[in-house]
Formats: sequence, structure tokens, C-alpha cells
Amino acid sequence: MFAVLKTGGKQYKVQAGDILRIEKLAADAGETIQFNDILMLGGDATVVGAPFVEGAAVQAEVIDQIKGEKLIHFVKRRRKHSSKRTKGHRQKLTLIKITEILTAGADKTGVKVATGKGAAPAAAKAAPAAAGSDDLTQLTGVGPAAAKKLNDAGLTSFAQVAALSTDDIAAIDAVKVKPEWVEQAKDLAKG
Repeated sequence: MFAVLKTGGKQYKVQAGDILRIEKLAADAGETIQFNDILMLGGDATVVGAPFVEGAAVQAEVIDQIKGEKLIHFVKRRRKHSSKRTKGHRQKLTLIKITEILTAGADKTGVKVATGKGAAPAAAKAAPAAAGSDDLTQLTGVGPAAAKKLNDAGLTSFAQVAALSTDDIAAIDAVKVKPEWVEQAKDLAKG
């Protein structure tokens, strides 16, 4: 059985026991990780995802964090008054060994999902909205940062913003609330 997985912007055809050099992952040596972006499963019956195969995963063990071979980037401009420049680079890689290919039940394994360096887990990216809260970014001039500041100040719904008086607006230090936001919030709170 084989699987085609996607990681680091590349696709790899893997089988159990394969050793791969892939783009750096946030994992330590000896740790078990899981790849959930499976494009295809092959074997007795081929399953092609649209774009990913639902419930499938590939588990691997991190062997080591390594550097690739040195790549030389040389630039030379021809003729008189020309210039030359040489730069070198060694890409950071993760050496992994494929241990298992799961065709179903990948979400119930409890194994750490493979993420790139500096990438936040998907659960941390999508913070759940509080009950009874509205999307304050619908107000003209309120972006994600201003909406977060309004939420931190305790304003989570259009009705709360619409009920602000001039003194209340002056008392909010986190973000400068504009009077037109209050008018727009009144319209949006009605429906």
C-alpha cells in the first residue's frame, strides 16, 4: 500500500518504512507525527481525494533535524565594469521514517499533527466566537484588529455598540470608537 501526501508545498509518494527528507517541521527527534493532507491512497483499491482523502493519514517518526547540501548562487554580469556575487545556502530539513498509513480514523489517533516551523495549529487559528456575539468587522472601518480590541473591551454585539453614549465612547481606551459605528450598529442590530 502507498499514499501520496502533501507537506511543505511538495508531494511525496510513500510506503511504510520509507525515509524522507522534507521541509523543516516543528518536531523533535524521536517524536511521532501525523500528516493529514493525503491526496491519494493506492494498493488493492485506489482512492483519489477531492482534494484530500477523508479520514486518511500517514504517521511517521522524526529521526533528526538536518541541513541539506550547500547550494551556491553565483551571479556574474559580463563585459566592462561587471560585477560578481556568490551566495551560499543550506536548507533546514527534517528526516522522517514512515511508520504507518491509515486509511480511516485519522482524527481519533491523538498523534501530533505535522506543522511547519512557526505554524500555529489549526485549533489555535480559529478561535471560537463567544455565544451571542456578532461579526463587528461588518462595521465600516472595523478590521480584525479593531474587532479584537472591541471584544477585549467587552463589546461583542451590535446591540452593545449601538447602546454606547458619548461618555461611554470617551471612556473606552482600547480603541477609538467612531460615532458612525454606533449608527451602523443600530441598523445592523435591527436585522
